[in-house]
Amino acid sequence: MRKKLTVTAAILLAGILAFFLGDLVVREPGPALPSAGRGNDPPREIVDTVRKGETVAAIFEKHHLDIGELFRMREASAGIHRLRDISVGMPYTITLDPDNNVLSLAYHINDEEILRIVRSEPGYRADKVAIGYELRIGTLGGVIESNLVSSLPGGGPSVLLAIALSDIFSWDVDFNTDFRKGDTFRVLVEERWLDGAFRKFGDILAAELSVDGNTYRAYRFDSGDRTDYFDDEGNSLRKAFLKAPLSYRRISSGFTKRRMHPILKIVRPHLGVDYAAPMGTPVSTVGDGVVVFAGYKGPNGNLVMVRHPNGYTTSYGHLSRIPKGVRRGTEVRQGDVIGTVGATGRATGPHLDFRIRRRGTFLNPLTVDLPRGGAVPPNRMSDFRGVAEEFARSLAAISPALHAKAESPGDSGK
Repeated sequence: MRKKLTVTAAILLAGILAFFLGDLVVREPGPALPSAGRGNDPPREIVDTVRKGETVAAIFEKHHLDIGELFRMREASAGIHRLRDISVGMPYTITLDPDNNVLSLAYHINDEEILRIVRSEPGYRADKVAIGYELRIGTLGGVIESNLVSSLPGGGPSVLLAIALSDIFSWDVDFNTDFRKGDTFRVLVEERWLDGAFRKFGDILAAELSVDGNTYRAYRFDSGDRTDYFDDEGNSLRKAFLKAPLSYRRISSGFTKRRMHPILKIVRPHLGVDYAAPMGTPVSTVGDGVVVFAGYKGPNGNLVMVRHPNGYTTSYGHLSRIPKGVRRGTEVRQGDVIGTVGATGRATGPHLDFRIRRRGTFLNPLTVDLPRGGAVPPNRMSDFRGVAEEFARSLAAISPALHAKAESPGDSGK
């Protein structure tokens, strides 16, 4: 007599935003587990992680499971996720009935999705489901000692949070050079928890940076056509160009009409900025555009030139290499990697020579005033102001000095 499978799914109600002293709790639906077995005998679970060198076949052999069932499960999941594509350290759960038949397999494909394969007459069926994280609103703050990463609680999640912050404010703040000791930051961010433990950060909802006497704020908001970050007045933080095209150590030469050339030993204009950086550092286009030149060009060495809207052109010189996909006519988006730092052409060491022109006139990349992107549309401005005011109150309640003492996202001063 064939066993019947009952699949249940539970969806927990979403909570509402609570700030600083209260956590937002939103539970996403997790994968349902089958129940089957003789009489009241409960299913048995194998919970483990993929070990180095293991395949799914090796896992089945280790737990004395029927390889024939594995073949049927592979067929069921072929169009969803191949069972041969498993990664070391990723968790899995195998549910068995009292006769050691596989009722289900749940494998974590990544941090967001689970491959779920469930017995279904006459074989198996497969799908992907979202990991059932518990979402909370966390608060972080701190005082800069040397850089942002070292001022955040330790660990990989904080590095990713610092990168996310730099992406949000990269049009206004150069995270390589602008921070000074004593600058502060405040962040309102989603935290993703699983089984009572913090796992990673989600979206940044609001943030404030006080940098060298200037204060910058960002609020996440759905303006109707996109979700983006806006300032206090509802203007997009996005600008036509990023503030810098790479992560660099220092500016080795600035924009000037008179510079002693380090090789030629004569005074001549330097109509760009030289960014000193390690050989091979990725170089990104600062704005959307079309590549108009990519190749070797005399003293410039390997050079990429990008034409942007409104008469702007940017150039990136002395590159060590240019990716194969970057050629004349290639459309690029802001942040796309178009080469790596080198010392080709007339150069004394690895650096990027970066230049901006508008209708033939060279501009100083460090001082040029570029237009921002779009603003919140008028029909959404009232909603934006309400959200921004709530976020601003929450940010103001964060004490950077207090939060600087927190050792983990779970110790955010609450």
